[in-house]
Amino acid sequence: MYKKLFVIFGNPVSHSKSPLMHNFAFKNLEFDGCYGRYLLEDGTKLKEKFISLGLSGANITVPHKEEAFMACDELDEFARIAKAVNTIVLKNGKLYGYNTDGSGFLKSILKFKDIKTILILGAGGTAQSTSIILRNTQYDVTILNRSQNRLQLFTDNGFDCYIFDDFDSSQPYDLIVNMTSAGLSDDSLPAPIGILEQLIKNSKGCVDIIYGKDTPFLKLAKKLGKPTNDGSDMLLFQGVLAFDYFTNHQYSLDEIEDEMKKAFI
Repeated sequence: MYKKLFVIFGNPVSHSKSPLMHNFAFKNLEFDGCYGRYLLEDGTKLKEKFISLGLSGANITVPHKEEAFMACDELDEFARIAKAVNTIVLKNGKLYGYNTDGSGFLKSILKFKDIKTILILGAGGTAQSTSIILRNTQYDVTILNRSQNRLQLFTDNGFDCYIFDDFDSSQPYDLIVNMTSAGLSDDSLPAPIGILEQLIKNSKGCVDIIYGKDTPFLKLAKKLGKPTNDGSDMLLFQGVLAFDYFTNHQYSLDEIEDEMKKAFI
């Protein structure tokens, strides 16, 4: 019987590589823990499920990061600003919420050179946290979403925001990033193809936070001759930081990363 149990909550969640990453690290770093998946259809039940499952911690993926924010008793500064949580740890009977998405994404795009302007497609929990940390590190960030829904938080924080109907796709951006779930379980694109083609042609590269799949968005970018990256690096780097919280900083980040990388071999 393992002493500590962890899961990833999401919908869908069967594709998640997080259990493999964390269990590799638990085993090889000799931490008494086990990590699994939990399909959570109703995000408002997250806290109830966390407690009933007897968890010590959890990661949260789409579409429940904002519900996870609401479920926590305590929040770190970054999660509070982003209003989205992807990592929860039980401490002294309280749920502590963190967000490791932004830092994980920031490290994952260092391979792209001379990037100053970034267009984020989507306005969910991942976009909320990532946009803030990118701006704090001097990137110029713009948000493009299908509708006005969810954009208020971004406009309140001073971001330029657009919907498809009022967007000028001839404006160049260095990096185009899909932070929607389009392409995760279907062949859809995150924006109309006419908008995407012009954006990609004027860009220096494209990133999709979906990992382990050559999404329609990435296929289009490759067809147009642009360098691409999927979400594997972000998954790894945010997972390292989450593991650090789960284990109360017992290991160096380099040690954790070395073990988690084995999940991608």
